[in-house]
Amino acid sequence: MPRNIDETSLTPTDGEGESTKREEAGESNDAVIVDWDGPKDPANPKNWPYRRKWAATLVVSSFTFISPVSSSMVAPATSQVASDFGVTQNVVIAMMTSIFVLGYAMGPLFLGPLSEIYGRSRVLQLSNLFYLAWNLGCGFAQNKGQFIAFRFLSGLGGSAPLSIGGGVLGDVWHPEERGKAIAIYSLAPLLGPVVGPVCGAWIAERSTWRWVFWSTSIVDAAIQISGLFFLQETYAPLLLERKAEQIRRTLDAEKGEKKDVHTVFEAAGERSWSQIFSKALTRPFALFAREKIVQLFGIYMAFIYGLFYLFLTTMPAIFEGTYRQKKSIAGLHYIALGVGLTLASQINARYMDRIYIHFKRKNNGVGEPEFRLPSMVPGTVILPAGLLIAGWAAQKRVHWIVTDIGIAFVGAGIILLFQSIQTYVVDAFTLHAASAFAAVSFLRSIAGFGFPLFAPAMYHALGYGKGNTILAVVAITLGCPAYVPPSPLVLLKAEQR
Repeated sequence: MPRNIDETSLTPTDGEGESTKREEAGESNDAVIVDWDGPKDPANPKNWPYRRKWAATLVVSSFTFISPVSSSMVAPATSQVASDFGVTQNVVIAMMTSIFVLGYAMGPLFLGPLSEIYGRSRVLQLSNLFYLAWNLGCGFAQNKGQFIAFRFLSGLGGSAPLSIGGGVLGDVWHPEERGKAIAIYSLAPLLGPVVGPVCGAWIAERSTWRWVFWSTSIVDAAIQISGLFFLQETYAPLLLERKAEQIRRTLDAEKGEKKDVHTVFEAAGERSWSQIFSKALTRPFALFAREKIVQLFGIYMAFIYGLFYLFLTTMPAIFEGTYRQKKSIAGLHYIALGVGLTLASQINARYMDRIYIHFKRKNNGVGEPEFRLPSMVPGTVILPAGLLIAGWAAQKRVHWIVTDIGIAFVGAGIILLFQSIQTYVVDAFTLHAASAFAAVSFLRSIAGFGFPLFAPAMYHALGYGKGNTILAVVAITLGCPAYVPPSPLVLLKAEQR
């Protein structure tokens, strides 16, 4: 279990993630150890008013929404881009869309840990500005090399919300309240790539592909302005460091004393610079290497995220090729994916916290991250069912509404799995959730980059029916182990109590 890791190695905190631990041994009598002023300290982000918590949640979710919009919005316009730049290879054309997601894989490995050094808000907003600059540059690209390079760099900056956002929610929400916030946050990176192609198809047909990037840059600039006003720092160790610095200045100015003032995190040896650089920047790799549950969920999320981007990039071929629809009309079928994502997300948001509270009560009031996993069960069934329906309906040229129903099922299954896994990771690694997200998201982003590259060849050789049948079998094979190992024992104990 993640919370049994040795405190000197990865240091995940308990379910609350509060800064309450102290090391009394070896402390000087003159040392001042800075902690929160009791469990109700208003400076603690978990004690913020709901209005302030939801403001931070919505801003982070907005960052997490607009970046993935850019990842897929160009998909319906890739033929225009390829024509302008003289690109004929199918793999290169697919890469023009998926290279953005390769940046998603690389960015969290250092942006997540950096947020645990310099704070969530600062790293998140600077990364968004980096994304904004290169996304704007994509609209001015003059050849395929510039276009692919700018797309990768914008993905690098746009990856920050995918890892840091989960850390923000872990900072401000108690476990009993976290489900609804995670539901909104986890919907954003999946709904964004669905909205993108719908808008991109109309923009590409009525204007030029360059406006695909300029329009998203305009929206992102507005979100960035909102972040400057409503996204405040939430990371407890950094907030306590600021409090400690203020105490140092006060003691020096008023009493002329030079006492040893440090936070509970520094007292435990976690916030010295040597510890920061030896642990924070390597923590994602250490988590993935040592934690079997992170490995399992990382592989499973890689598969379902790859499926998601596979659908995003192949849906134009299905509806423009098989069903002979215009580009703008074919783009509307992304709404089916969005409907599945949204409905399942909202239903799960309504019950996720209730399920958690139910099992917590049966577990003598002790919450466990495993109490987030029951909603994975319908997800592991709905996802392969949707793959089979969508694949064979397209293969047999059944009415397009049947294909859309299958696509909606795929979206519903994906979001149920995403929400369960992401909330589990936040609950299990609260203080270091950003690093844990980096470990889990690395493989998924690699898959999001790679799946669209082999999809055209697979469907050309096997057809949509057999191709999706293979994917459905893999989904079942990975889905059952992902749910079974971590949960039944804990849930059984809770039920017995």
